[in-house]
Amino acid sequence: MSEAIDTEVLAQFKRPGSEQDEVKGEIPSAYSVPLDEINPVWNRLFAENKSLEYFERLRSEDPVHFNQSDIAGRYWSLTNYEDIKAVDTDHHNFSSAHGITLGFPIDQPLPEGALDIKLFIAMDPPKHDVQRRTVSPVVSTRNLAGMEELIRERTGNVLDSLPIGETFNWVDKVSIELTTQMLATLFDFPFEERRKLTRWSDVATAVPGAGIVETEEQRRAELLECLTYFTGIWEERKANPTGDFVSMLAHGEETKDMEPLEFLGNLILLIVGGNDTTRNSMSGGVLALNQYPAEYDKLRADPSLIPNMVAEIIRWQTPLAYMRRTANSDCEIRGKQIKAGDQILMWYLSGNRDESVFERGEELIIDRANARNHLSFGFGIHRCMGNRVAELQLRVLWEEIMKRFDNVEVVGEPTRTFSSFVRGYTDLPVRLHKRA
Repeated sequence: MSEAIDTEVLAQFKRPGSEQDEVKGEIPSAYSVPLDEINPVWNRLFAENKSLEYFERLRSEDPVHFNQSDIAGRYWSLTNYEDIKAVDTDHHNFSSAHGITLGFPIDQPLPEGALDIKLFIAMDPPKHDVQRRTVSPVVSTRNLAGMEELIRERTGNVLDSLPIGETFNWVDKVSIELTTQMLATLFDFPFEERRKLTRWSDVATAVPGAGIVETEEQRRAELLECLTYFTGIWEERKANPTGDFVSMLAHGEETKDMEPLEFLGNLILLIVGGNDTTRNSMSGGVLALNQYPAEYDKLRADPSLIPNMVAEIIRWQTPLAYMRRTANSDCEIRGKQIKAGDQILMWYLSGNRDESVFERGEELIIDRANARNHLSFGFGIHRCMGNRVAELQLRVLWEEIMKRFDNVEVVGEPTRTFSSFVRGYTDLPVRLHKRA
């Protein structure tokens, strides 16, 4: 890996298009806002759990919705299932190479002092394919089969350590702890320092000033700390590989000479992919079963529903609300004229509630017949590499919960992540009730 890195980096993680976050007062109903003024990339819609009504209206009235921002330029929101799937599977016409979140117009230079960070999910073939192939053995079916016993042991230990009959934050005590332990295993990261991984994941996706980091400069500094730390691990694994993600990258023919920003980009991708998504489904499942208590009764009566329930939780939660593509050429979607270079946001959250595909899509239905058709892992060449890891962790968690507790009761309102990209929770107050 090349040496030296400019301290002014990480424009990839700035979220243009969120000017509305400065708007004060109560969020209006989606149906009281002029259609052309709806901007789905408004973090407050997600932090205050108001986004679903907006997507319901867009699916019905304007499923290919246009916005333009002084910062981000032209961007379109796709909200219907079939449109999202069509774009997601067409990497020839819709590129990932310009980023996976709403960004700066591709015909404009990055802000002065900012460098470009490359994630393999934000690449097109052939480079995407070789980088993904390099690390994918770590999360292969065979490798995960050997990990299940360890995951189950750790899950049991965490659940057994929880207080009974006392209110605590499920996000911190369970969701973050279990996913961070798994990340530490996949990276062969020092176990006693595993919460660094959680911090770097949060920093990478945070909106400055919303509670995680105060400024863009703080974000840069902390993610450069991540790069420095992992560069030391890289050098160690070059000499003594252990079969983890870093070892694979350090010894891969196509990745062993990657630039520091490319290494950092792939680290952030793997950390966020392994942390934010699974942890928010772990929390979302508890919340959903409390919101739909008949489904919790159904689960108590038949725990064999857990594998299907896991897919339904991932659909219902949709831990990454959208992914971006960029049009390679002028094209048309549902009669709308898309220009080359326009950004296209595939709103997985909306597609996962499309009533033409998922009947009663807003509800959690743990024996839903087509739950596995959800969009949350994406489709095509960019389908989530860690989908089996996520499903395994969630399945084991619920199997172990059902052995111990009659009810994980939500006893207060959740605090939601201030982000239109990561759909998650920072606090979920619960109280445990043991099985009789």
